[in-house]
Order: sequence, then C-alpha cells, then structure tokens
Amino acid sequence: MRAADVLVVGAGQAGLSAAHHLVRRGFVHPDDAKPGDRTFIIVDAEDGPGGAWRHRWDSLTMATVNGIHDLPGMPREDVDAATAASVALTDYFGRFEDAHELRIERPVDVTGVRFEDAADDHSPLIATVAMQSGEERIRARVLVNATGTWRQPFVPYVPGIETFGGRYVRTVDYRQASDYAGQRVGIVGGGISAIGFLIEVAEVAETHWFTRREPEFVEGGHSSETLTLAVEGVDARVREGLLPVSVVAATGLSWTPALLEAKRKGILERQPMFTRIDETGVTLADGSHQELDTIIWATGFRQNIEHLAPLRLRGPGGGIRMDPPMVADEPRIYLVGYGPSASTIGANRAGRAAVRSLSRYLDAL
Repeated sequence: MRAADVLVVGAGQAGLSAAHHLVRRGFVHPDDAKPGDRTFIIVDAEDGPGGAWRHRWDSLTMATVNGIHDLPGMPREDVDAATAASVALTDYFGRFEDAHELRIERPVDVTGVRFEDAADDHSPLIATVAMQSGEERIRARVLVNATGTWRQPFVPYVPGIETFGGRYVRTVDYRQASDYAGQRVGIVGGGISAIGFLIEVAEVAETHWFTRREPEFVEGGHSSETLTLAVEGVDARVREGLLPVSVVAATGLSWTPALLEAKRKGILERQPMFTRIDETGVTLADGSHQELDTIIWATGFRQNIEHLAPLRLRGPGGGIRMDPPMVADEPRIYLVGYGPSASTIGANRAGRAAVRSLSRYLDAL
C-alpha cells in the first residue's frame, strides 16, 4: 500500500488548481520526498490531459465555449477562435501539467474510499484504485475529490422510455449536427448545451425543443451582482446538505447574437415536457403525438462521487452538507468543483481554499 499526505482524485480544472497550490506549499510526490516533506499523489481517470474537455463535441470552438477561466498562474495563449475547445484546452492543460512537473497517474479509476478506522476522527483514508497494472490501495491523510460530473449524465425517467425505437443521445454522446441530417429530433433541456444543440441541429433537421419549465432569458447579460447572488444561493443549498443546482439554473440564459438570430428564425419555440414515450415518438402535454427519430437528452449531470459512498457523506436532503470546499466538520475531505465551485473560476478558488485548509489540518496533526 502506498501512502501520501494528500490524495487528489481528478485532473480537470479543480484538480489541477489544487495540485498547483499543493506544489506552491512544498508538497511533493512520495518518490521525490525527503524526510519532513509533505506529499501528494494525483490520479485521473482519463488517458491524457484535459479532463472532460477531451470529450466535447466537434463544433464547440473557442469562439462558442462558455466562460473559460485560466488555470492558476498560467494564462492561456491566444488561439484561433475556430479551434475546437477539445483541442485547444486539452493542449493547454497538458502544458500546465508539464510546467508544474505534475506526476499525474492515469488512467486510474478510484472505485472506493473508506476510513481506515471509522471510530477515529483522525484516521487516514484508504482509496481503492483500478490501474492498468491491477488494483492498488493508497492511504492518505486528506482526500481532495475533483471528479466533476462528465461521467454522470442525467436522463430523467419518462413513462415508456424503454420502448423508443429511435436513437437516444446524451450530451456526452453528441458529436456533430450532421449526424441528424433529415431527421425529426427532439431536444430536451433548458441549459446552454441544449440550446447549442438546438441551433446547430435546426440547420439540418426538423427540431422540437422540450423543457420542464419556461426558460429564462436575460437581456444585456448577467451583472456581477446577479452572478454573485446565484453562487451564494448554490452555496447556501450545499451548506444545508441539499443537492446542488447549476449556476445557470439560478441565473437564466443571456441573450447572445446567436440566440437572437435563432429566435428570429423561430428555432426557440419551446414546448412543455412530453408526458410519455412510445416506439415512434412522444405524447405531448396537450395529448397529441409527435413522431421522432432521435431524442437528445441535454438534461444535465450529477456529481461523479459514487466512489465516496462508503464514507456515508450524504444526508437526509440527498446532498452532502458542506462548508465549501470542505465537507462540513470533516477536515479530511474536500470536494472541489462541487456546488458553488462548479465553474472554472470557482474551481480555481476552491482548489486554493482546500489546500489552505488541509494544510492547517496537517499542521494540527
């Protein structure tokens, strides 16, 4: 069994931010440690740098990607706006890893985390990890979990969902609009991804847009005050142990030139959520039937934290009670990129705050 003071799980924006601040505080890889050094191991489930950006659809370019903040201490270089985000950001993350000489172990899946001694408030954690060489265990004093949401796309249950004879596509499956040329496509969801798919697919197919509630569009973009209030609202939820909601759900969508043009073309004609699915299509809210060839579920994600289940962190509200980014009253566990830090700038700040707090905890030990 290997050991380190800190285990970081995930090397997306949040995990790399945490690693950056660990390095700044003198933490090193166990193989490089001298007596008295503090150590950390960082593992990642991907085959290479970039986190979830490695899998984004082809048409998401640096011109259309939403709200990307630089990694700490390393501004992004200018790239052609037409460059795919999956290419530009994967390259950027890789250069960041190289610049910080981060020894990220990948591909590594963390399959479970438990306390070595559940009765001891200062017991180390034991993480079971699946590597190409086989299963291993890592003991750590502190866990920084930065696994994001990409691997947990959410599809709501609708009666008859298992009977559809067409094709289901989730956000993680979407590649390009031309895949749906000439089809009748239902797009479900009221977020940024859903509207992006809607605008693209409408150029080549017959589209039908469904949302559970009326989308809110904001004139003139979001003020810093509005965004701050939205983040504070998400923060309040996780402090109460409730499931986090996205900041977009709390703020609404800003009108952009592309959205205004889509509205002019009649593409943004939203329909209430359908009530049933059958082999050929869906039953609409008014009882009529709409035939569909494909349903695109752009219905969001859930946190990828099933490996933390043995720690019994979830409360009655379904979420995890937080003192962000720390699990409330648990200085051994930090969730970065969770709740109010589920944005690129929020992930940066959470990584810094987590390292500051865990350093105090290790000092006290």
